[in-house]
Amino acid sequence: MTLPKLIVWYNTKCPVCNGGIEWQSNRLVKAARAGAIEFRDINLEPDALSHIPASVEDVRRRLHGMDTTGQTFIGADCAIEIWLRTPGDNLLGKLAGSAAVRPVARFVYDRFADLLYSWNRRKGHW
Repeated sequence: MTLPKLIVWYNTKCPVCNGGIEWQSNRLVKAARAGAIEFRDINLEPDALSHIPASVEDVRRRLHGMDTTGQTFIGADCAIEIWLRTPGDNLLGKLAGSAAVRPVARFVYDRFADLLYSWNRRKGHW
């Protein structure tokens, strides 16, 4: 089954967020070239998600994605969707997206995202 294309907005000014995308760049480039994922910098498109609504600060706090059917994915759910579309990470996406693991993944992601957001604000990564 082919999943619809996913557009992901993230904060390139966050060294951890940007590093995470770069760390997986080989796999993500393959997914992007295949048309499965497109990554966009929310700092360059601050109003891109105003229709859902999501602010720049929301994206700076958590990944936001939307597929071509209009379904929105935020935080851990967006990460899971990225993994499902990334060669070599499909199993991780299926595991993290399972009914038993997804609530834990959301909790862990949200706590980490809150800490990272606070750290970025203190360091001035905006």
